[in-house]
Amino acid sequence: MTDYSDNSSFADQAREFFNKKPVKYTLIALFSLIFIGLVFLIGFYLAITNGYYGPLPDKQELKNIKTSVASEVYSSDGVLLGRYYLENRTTIGFDQIGEHTVNALVATEDARFYKHGGVDIMSLFRVLVKTIIWGDDSSGGGSTISQQLAKNLYPRQNHGRLTMPVNKLREMITAGKLEDIYNKEEILNLYLNTVPFSDNTYGVQVASKRFFNKDADELKVEEAATLIGMLKATGIYNPRTNPDKAKIRRNTVLDQMRKAKLLTQTQTDSLMKTEIKLDYFIDNSNVGIATYLREHLRHELKEWAANKKKPDGTPYNIYTDGLKIHTTIDSRMQQYAEEAVNVHLKLLQSDFDKHWAGQKPWGDDSVINQAMQNSPRYKYLKSKNVSSAKIKQIFNTKIPMTIFTHEGEKEKKMSPMDSIKYYYALLNAGFLVKDPANGHIMAWVGGPDFKYFKYDHVKSKRQVGSTFKPIVYSAAMEDGFVPCDYTINQLKTYTDYDNWTPRNSDSKYGGFYSMRGGLMKSMNTVTVALLMEIGVEEVIDFAERMGIETPMPKYPPIALGAADLTLMEMVNVYGVFANRGKKVPVKMISRIEDSRGKVLENYDKKFVKQSQVFPEEKADMMVNLLESVVDSGTARRLRWRYKFDFDIAGKTGTTQNHADGWFIGFTPKLVGGVWVGGDDRRIRFRDIRYGQGANMALPIWAEFMKRVMADKNFKHYAKAEFTEVADDLREYIDCPSYRAYVADYIGKDKPSEFDETDVPLGPDDIVYEDDEKPVKGTKKVPVLTDTDGPKKNNSKVNTKPKKNSKVKTRPKKNTKKSNSKVNKDRAEKKGDKKKKRKKFWDKVLGRDKN
Repeated sequence: MTDYSDNSSFADQAREFFNKKPVKYTLIALFSLIFIGLVFLIGFYLAITNGYYGPLPDKQELKNIKTSVASEVYSSDGVLLGRYYLENRTTIGFDQIGEHTVNALVATEDARFYKHGGVDIMSLFRVLVKTIIWGDDSSGGGSTISQQLAKNLYPRQNHGRLTMPVNKLREMITAGKLEDIYNKEEILNLYLNTVPFSDNTYGVQVASKRFFNKDADELKVEEAATLIGMLKATGIYNPRTNPDKAKIRRNTVLDQMRKAKLLTQTQTDSLMKTEIKLDYFIDNSNVGIATYLREHLRHELKEWAANKKKPDGTPYNIYTDGLKIHTTIDSRMQQYAEEAVNVHLKLLQSDFDKHWAGQKPWGDDSVINQAMQNSPRYKYLKSKNVSSAKIKQIFNTKIPMTIFTHEGEKEKKMSPMDSIKYYYALLNAGFLVKDPANGHIMAWVGGPDFKYFKYDHVKSKRQVGSTFKPIVYSAAMEDGFVPCDYTINQLKTYTDYDNWTPRNSDSKYGGFYSMRGGLMKSMNTVTVALLMEIGVEEVIDFAERMGIETPMPKYPPIALGAADLTLMEMVNVYGVFANRGKKVPVKMISRIEDSRGKVLENYDKKFVKQSQVFPEEKADMMVNLLESVVDSGTARRLRWRYKFDFDIAGKTGTTQNHADGWFIGFTPKLVGGVWVGGDDRRIRFRDIRYGQGANMALPIWAEFMKRVMADKNFKHYAKAEFTEVADDLREYIDCPSYRAYVADYIGKDKPSEFDETDVPLGPDDIVYEDDEKPVKGTKKVPVLTDTDGPKKNNSKVNTKPKKNSKVKTRPKKNTKKSNSKVNKDRAEKKGDKKKKRKKFWDKVLGRDKN
């Protein structure tokens, strides 16, 4: 046994031991390694802090953390319509994050979160030993929540063999700074707002909406555990694509919560047995409500943002700055509008398919071949120098695909060529609803499904048919005509316009029609005669004042709607009628806020100029005439089929060959316009029974109003009433809508072209479906006829011809182009007529100063 009692002897022995060369060299080597290691670590640390591996964020930058936050679009009643984003993220406050989510996160990801200052020493040693020394990447890094937040804010970069230690040290340094700046709740809030979840969602609010269709603070324990569970590997533990693995991971999170004494054993056992129940909700630009409006606004907002500067002088970005865009859309009306379009198009498409059964509605297959050549698939194959024969084979080979149907998406095996034919033969629609008093757009439907049909038919230009006729009649009233002026119904060829001969849809001619009769029966001959009387350019000028912005051709067929105009423009025009002659600019956005709720643009407080483009008294008369179209004319099925008993006015429209079906209808508080047709004008019904606007478009308006009126929130719409025509003006509007002849117009003799046998029975004599009959007891505007000419009538409606209400026949024009002298004489006569009409209306409306 060695004796250690002699200290000097022990010291000598120790000195002797350490002086031995092997031991001495070993110790020197060990201390050298430690010194070199420390120098390396210090140098490594200094290299990182000095930006050798990229700049580190300073505290000022961390105080103003900016992440890419989606901008959100809201309806006027507070419903989220959709988002614009690069990363689908919505930032919420800590009080909006449920307790279950916070507990699940801390228990699973960082059990000592509340005890460390950003770096957990035990986790650090695990990283040094397992990951760096042993090279075991699968062992995990054991990062704290603060370090993970640093990683979320500043994604890792590739630094070769030093990638892991560089990134880890950068994250630790940043985590320490974060802990100095923010308290624990703030760090948790930052983390849960930035962390990526599955399916390209960022932040717990968006993930909660996506997978469970609820706000983050509404999540149940097992739902919160499911979301936190997927953070370990968003692809593997996605509950939509891998429900079994997601359940296993969820149960691991629940067990961690039990270990942290956040759940009892009984609660944990019970929750682990439950299945994951998703309520999956997608809110990308292709789905949700108001998709067409959102796409329209996206372009407007990008332009606004480019010209609007943030406090730092940079322009706003709608994809990253978390703007809140509040629109005028009512989410309930929008939902009803989309339902109405889909319900009717489903039925109409069924009729269309039966109508063309076994035939090709597009006619020549060259149309389909051209569509094939315009397709992205064809262009891609061509770019790869694939032969025409091979391309043809590819287009005729059946493959699995997802297609649109009115019952929802369906998986089907179909060749690309069959797919082209399928979509080519589908009918489309546009529907727009507006408040005429303030210009607010209440509902916007550009088609049946934005994912499959990107073309917005609220903005597309199509021939408007007879919906243009009220513009002609209104222009005539502006020119001095009164509604009880009569216009002859005669087949006439206009030689000055390439021998154009406008015809009536029922091919019946003869007699005379007042404005009411002409509108009710949608008489082409009468409308054209009025336009020719007042002048094409005058009608175009008036249309532009009413809201038409598209340049129109200066030729007579515009009277019958031959011009290509947008649904938006036509709804604006009818809004002037509904608003008693006032034109109000369209409004779709009420205000724009930044991510903190500060108002950047308040459109509600901006002055909106309302211009009186049509006198109130005349607008009231026009509404009265358009009411009769609903009560007794081409839109009367709104009364007998849909049983609507509230005030409605409107006009149907059908273009040549039934390529376009229109209906613009309005109540005192809502204007709605509908267009229906094929994207290609060759896609159409072959007869008017199916192709008329009353069958193609009107039912969409009716289905919408049926839903609106059934909603208790909108009961006030049913009680609204149009302003009655003033009593002192009734005599200028209450008259027979049809007369066999007009004595003051033709003198004592009937015109030579008048044929007694061709005289229609009256305004009710029009082609409708067999089952279309007036409903007894519905509101009716008096429809009077006088087949024997003017005579005494005992009804309250004044049928006596009125002073200055006569329509004079124009002298027959020479078939050749008129010379300048003749044109000058006509211009002078026309000017005299306008002066007389102005004098007449000034007297009628009390504007005569004398």
